[in-house]
Amino acid sequence: MLRLKTSVSVAVLAAAAGFAGQALAADQPASVEEVIVTGTREVGIKAADSPAPIQVVGAQVLQKSGASDLATSLAANVPSLNIQTTGGDAAAVQIQAALRGLGPNDTLVLVDGKRRHTTSNLAVDSGSPYTGSATTDLSFIPVGLIDHVEVLTDGAAAQYGSDAIAGVVNIILKHGETPATLSLTGGQYYNGQGNNFDVSFNKGFDLGGRGYFDIALEEHYHEFTYTGIGDNRVTDSSGNLLPGLPFPNSNSGSAYNFPHLNMLTGDPQFNLYNAMYNSAYQLSDDIEFYSFGSFGYRAAWHYENYRRPATVEATTSTGDAVLPFPYGFDPREKFDETDYSFTGGLRGVAAGWRWDISSTYGGNHVDAYTVNSANPGLFTVLQGLSPTPIVPQTNFYDGSFDATEWTTDLDIEKLFTFDSGPTVDFAFGGEFRRDTFAIGAGEPSSYEYGGGQSFEGYLPAEAGNWNRNNYSAYVDVAVNPIKALHLDVAGRYEHYSDFGSATVGKFTGRYDFNDMFAIRGTVSTGFRAPTLAEEHYFGVNVAPSSAFGQLPPNSAAAALAGFNPLKPEKSDNYSVGFVLHPAPRLQITVDAYDIELHNRIINSGDIFGLLGGETVSNNVLNAVVAGGISLPTGVSTVGIQIFENTANTSTKGVEVTGSYASDFDEFGHVDWTLGFNYNKTDITRLFALPEDVVVPDIGQTSLLTAQSASALTNATPRYKIVLQALWTLHKWSATLRETIYGPTAQWSAAPSIPIYYQIGTTGITDLDIGYKFNKNIQLDVGANNLFNTIPPGLQNPASNFIHTFNSPYAFAPWNPNGGYYYGKLTLTF
Repeated sequence: MLRLKTSVSVAVLAAAAGFAGQALAADQPASVEEVIVTGTREVGIKAADSPAPIQVVGAQVLQKSGASDLATSLAANVPSLNIQTTGGDAAAVQIQAALRGLGPNDTLVLVDGKRRHTTSNLAVDSGSPYTGSATTDLSFIPVGLIDHVEVLTDGAAAQYGSDAIAGVVNIILKHGETPATLSLTGGQYYNGQGNNFDVSFNKGFDLGGRGYFDIALEEHYHEFTYTGIGDNRVTDSSGNLLPGLPFPNSNSGSAYNFPHLNMLTGDPQFNLYNAMYNSAYQLSDDIEFYSFGSFGYRAAWHYENYRRPATVEATTSTGDAVLPFPYGFDPREKFDETDYSFTGGLRGVAAGWRWDISSTYGGNHVDAYTVNSANPGLFTVLQGLSPTPIVPQTNFYDGSFDATEWTTDLDIEKLFTFDSGPTVDFAFGGEFRRDTFAIGAGEPSSYEYGGGQSFEGYLPAEAGNWNRNNYSAYVDVAVNPIKALHLDVAGRYEHYSDFGSATVGKFTGRYDFNDMFAIRGTVSTGFRAPTLAEEHYFGVNVAPSSAFGQLPPNSAAAALAGFNPLKPEKSDNYSVGFVLHPAPRLQITVDAYDIELHNRIINSGDIFGLLGGETVSNNVLNAVVAGGISLPTGVSTVGIQIFENTANTSTKGVEVTGSYASDFDEFGHVDWTLGFNYNKTDITRLFALPEDVVVPDIGQTSLLTAQSASALTNATPRYKIVLQALWTLHKWSATLRETIYGPTAQWSAAPSIPIYYQIGTTGITDLDIGYKFNKNIQLDVGANNLFNTIPPGLQNPASNFIHTFNSPYAFAPWNPNGGYYYGKLTLTF
């Protein structure tokens, strides 16, 4: 029967500790048959023999991290991969992952080698390393159906197309008959917050010896958390109510959950449901039909800044004062999200040529709401028409986002062998892709008179539907002129209907001097097409005293302020390294890299029109008006943000991985792994801010503020070290992991209060202990962040437009909620 281009030893994967190389089970020989399918078109290439750096993370390792989502599990095992730990607004409900210090959009996600669709939920947090992210949401891929994950940490746009500048994450699904597995996981943070529950079921069925059908079902529930204390507008840094507050704000001491007034800087609450299948069936000796797909639904809520009692007040038509929220209120954003994907294809062999034709359709839809809020402007008007107090509207439908991706691929490959010994693997193919993005308008009360507090609904002028088509063709030739030398040349041509064409190439080489030492290197060019969301997203973010409009770079309002439509990112990638096998069961890899990224697409810093009640740029305010943005009453700071080609950057680094398997006889077996990544990004060119909005008096002279620039260069750990040991003895197992994050830093957001925030080198310890009662029952207990290490917090909240004292720095590379303990019961039957 034909299978996927993978033949992975289940025993090896069960012991894999997560890095490129050879994590060995106690009864495994020194040679490992870990076959990979990522970064090569050839069949049968082992991870240890890969000409490009690739790291393999096995299913058991993913499940031993204590995390319920895939992105967090991968970040715990891949040193060059980092994740966003906090986010604001819509960005709070999804976890973004990024390779080698670049943005998440520069990492391509595949499922069984097929491009996975992106989310419609665009992250617009200005000043975040993850801003602009609209990449694949890994939360919708159930871990229970994953066999292993292959992470290619090398530019691969010539092989896979747009988005692969930093590398590729290829999720390989289980395939074949497997026992039914039911796992139940529960836990919470040490502080009693964030109760978490996860239930997962998976089973693989044999289809009469001619195929298989595997399925996974998953539910994940997580409660709110909050960090920090008080609100600098009504309390001191200890959470005590400030003396002498005028009425009605003096009522804030009776607010819900006082003194924890602001629950903005914490985890959202969500319910997530996932279903996914993977199947194949042999139609004939040479043709196989395959299909896989998923459906997910998530309902999520996230707190916004506390609103004081005086935020909403009005008078009746007879002149009587009305105060509908005497203790203030806590707005929340709510998201109802559906995510789906379906792939169907045929693969086979004809006259020695392997062929694969498939089509994938996937999409993501989000309905956005603001709940427990109010529209002060609208309430004032309606209350003024009534002689008696009225009840304000508190829940608002803000609108929707929708994104789809339809991709059809044809891949053809054949290995040519010659009597003299050389081999040539020739592959070619093409792809057609159609992308769509849409914004749906909210109900009128969500945007009229300044809209609901915390988030203004999408205006009809902001709504729209956009699409584009993409055609591409590639050729890939791998040659082994002699046994020790491997060369691979790939080229790709792509044409986009909205901005033109791109041609990129890649050259890869590896030479094995002997069984113990090999050198390898790559040179490639790459590109990333701007997402439709980056080109066309339009929205308004409202804080208690500020409002910022996110202008589409392709809009008339943006052009009025002097901005240009987006161009694609382009890159030059260089990598060189070596692979060592100095002793049996020991492998070490070292790879240095340099990524020169041009026309990098980043959300600008805050570009002010009104600052502290003073007009600083009429042109910015005119752009706000031209965009049809309705500003709420009472705001003293107004500005815009915009996705633009803001800078050229240079990212240099080195990755080191090591694995060793040791036996201690009656004391058990230990698989040791080491992962190290050093990464430094510099801005080599910063593009000028349009003259129409330059304000030198407040330092508004660049597309990137000091905060946004430092998000690129310093907000990602300078280095990350992962040390891990997996010990097994009979029915017992234990995983001990130490993750060391290098220093991070970032400038504050407010230009009037420049503060340089820093986090020093920090170690985080994770521990998982398992006991297998019999072949059907296993229990794991563990703790992530065992010693409850908390990031430092803001002492001057006003410097970042966040009002909470001591809320952890948003760029902290580990979860700011502190220690988390859990228990997991796994039943196999």
